[in-house]
Amino acid sequence: MSGIERITGPLLDVIEQLFDAHQRGVELHGWPIVQSTKRAGPTVYRVLDRLEDAGWVTARWEEQDPELTRPRRRFYRLTPNGVAEVRSLLGERRPAALDPGAPPGRPAPGTAFWRRGLSGGAR
Repeated sequence: MSGIERITGPLLDVIEQLFDAHQRGVELHGWPIVQSTKRAGPTVYRVLDRLEDAGWVTARWEEQDPELTRPRRRFYRLTPNGVAEVRSLLGERRPAALDPGAPPGRPAPGTAFWRRGLSGGAR
C-alpha cells in the first residue's frame, strides 16, 4: 500500500467508515467515526492524520456561524487515490466492507465468529 506502512485494526475500521461515506457521497467528521468504530478519539484522529499524510484523505474545517458555541468540526473525505487504495485494502482484508448491503463498522464484541460462521456452536 502506498504511503501506509502498518495496517492495523483501527486503520481498517476508519477506512471502512470513510469508504461507506464515499459510497453515500458524504464526508464525515471525527465524532461519527469514533462512535461507529467504537475506538478512542485519539486513536481515530491519529489514523486520520496518517491517512491525510499518505494522501488518502483530504480534510477541511467547516465554516461556522460565530454565534455557535460548539467547536468547528473537521470533515474528512477520501481522495481519488485513497478510494483506489482503500478499495484494494478492504478487498484484501475485509471483503464484506465492499458489499453495499453489508452494515458498516466492526462487529460488536463477541459477535465476530457468528458473523463469519466460524463459531462451531449451535445457535
